[in-house]
Amino acid sequence: MSTPNSSTQKLADAPAVSGAGATRSTRLLATVALVGAVLYVLVDVVLQLLPPHYSVISEAESNLAVGPYGWVMNLNFLARGVVTVCAVAALRAFGPRSRLRQCGLGLMLFAGVCSAALAFLPTDIPPADAPGLAPTTALGAWHLIVAGAGFVTALVGFGLLTAWLHGSDLPGAFPAAAVLTGVAALGLVSLGVAAAAAPGLLGLAERVCLAGVLGWVIAVTQIIRRRTVPAARITPRA
Repeated sequence: MSTPNSSTQKLADAPAVSGAGATRSTRLLATVALVGAVLYVLVDVVLQLLPPHYSVISEAESNLAVGPYGWVMNLNFLARGVVTVCAVAALRAFGPRSRLRQCGLGLMLFAGVCSAALAFLPTDIPPADAPGLAPTTALGAWHLIVAGAGFVTALVGFGLLTAWLHGSDLPGAFPAAAVLTGVAALGLVSLGVAAAAAPGLLGLAERVCLAGVLGWVIAVTQIIRRRTVPAARITPRA
């Protein structure tokens, strides 16, 4: 015989996706996040090919926001914020609801806000003969602080969400999420080492971290899209 408490627990542990409307909206959010993350990477690649041709190996991604096409990179930073919000909203549709999920989503959302804020905090370009992180203005210093906070919170958030995915309604997302969280962690550690001892490799280390971060979003949102099949495509059994 069930008790009120057990009934409440079953409701809390039940999948959050319910009904065709919820499925369609969740799939749409996941699609926007997926397409946005892919476009973010493509814009980065295109900007890298345009003048002033910053080095992928030694210069930070934020340097792409300085120069004649800097406004495009600033829009890209804003787009990454939107991508994060959509990914967070899509993940909220799945259970179980837990503190692990809530903390992970909160940190992920904060990281997205940090990304969007970079569009309003221009970075300082170091001299050509002294690559690395050397802010010379208050805005440049804040750019580094916000960017660093975004990377760290994204990594911690992904770590928590990856642990949650293992027992969630999206178990198929766990393997790729775990690998890509590892890639992001490797990139972040490498970024710290490069900033302290090997500034000539700063850009490469940052892009490894970005590969893990964006790859995580792409992999997980792909799984969400597969999990949320449109109602019209579901054929009822005879």
